[in-house]
Amino acid sequence: MSLKFDVGSCIRATSKFSECTKCVDICPVSTIELANNIPAFTPAECTNCGGCVGVCPTDAFALDNFSPIDFFFNFLESKGDELSCGVDMPCLSIFGVDELISLALANEKPLKLNGLSCSCGGDKLRDKIEENIEEANYILSSFSSKQLTNQKAKVIEIKEDEKELDRRSFFSLKNVVKTKKTFEENVESDILKEFEVDNDTIKKIKDKNIPDSRKLIYSLFKRVDKPAKYEVLSSNDVGFISQKIVDDSCTNCQMCYRICPSKALSTDAKFSVINFEAMLCLKCNLCHDVCEPDSIKITEGFSIKEFFEPSKKTLIKFDVRRCDMCGNHFTYIDGESMCHRCKIEESEALALHGF
Repeated sequence: MSLKFDVGSCIRATSKFSECTKCVDICPVSTIELANNIPAFTPAECTNCGGCVGVCPTDAFALDNFSPIDFFFNFLESKGDELSCGVDMPCLSIFGVDELISLALANEKPLKLNGLSCSCGGDKLRDKIEENIEEANYILSSFSSKQLTNQKAKVIEIKEDEKELDRRSFFSLKNVVKTKKTFEENVESDILKEFEVDNDTIKKIKDKNIPDSRKLIYSLFKRVDKPAKYEVLSSNDVGFISQKIVDDSCTNCQMCYRICPSKALSTDAKFSVINFEAMLCLKCNLCHDVCEPDSIKITEGFSIKEFFEPSKKTLIKFDVRRCDMCGNHFTYIDGESMCHRCKIEESEALALHGF
């Protein structure tokens, strides 16, 4: 397996204001770093644990020979009830909380996870696996009796020198110089891979996509019996989705819904409202990072009703009118007749001509 990175899906590529460092923080060997605001990594140093795949809210990271979604359906067909870290998949940390919930809901038997045995990345990955299981169980307990069991299984100890050989075996003299192509590929894997935002990347950012993991859990909740009462969970304990509010300090600058990677935030043709769909929210915090007046906020509680009855809510409405100069709609305040951009252009023109 080898690590793949789709820069067009990364929220740091979407905005220079993004403060997301989840992939950097989870990497057990610290090979992922930021270069010009974009994640970069050295392939030869990567252990292919998949931790970055699990924490990335937009599925920008992937392992080329492992798909969590394909694994999900294959596992259901096998009718198994146990998953062991490093045996059935690269590492249990490759599954986000939403994917763990999906596995628990779809599986006929109670699911046992051997995450305490994780030796893929020391305490960092093991702690993340425990955190994900705890959050998944917290959400599941609000509407279902199904729970994930985290247990320690017997694992085969691998000596440190054998681990290093396994991770970088392609550098042994026996394997490296078989062909010129193999040699060049391995030399390249030892070089830091940096990524840039080109025209193709910009186009992909504009397209906006919903990760497969969100589509999966969305589909599953349509097939789960609704609880008699919808509980409200603490937003601090739900890391992959949120509900939001917008206060009166909002200037309707349009940045939040233009920059949202999944269309959770949207508007109408006149830019007169800000709408929000919680089930599409990835809790990537990008809208918060770009909001200068800090008008958009996460509610203290998250209602699980959004899982079962997804809806589009209007967070705020604006008075709009057409600009007398350019004809575009703008937020109407205090009797203004021109949009903000035209006012700036008029001011610059007057200054240029000495008025």
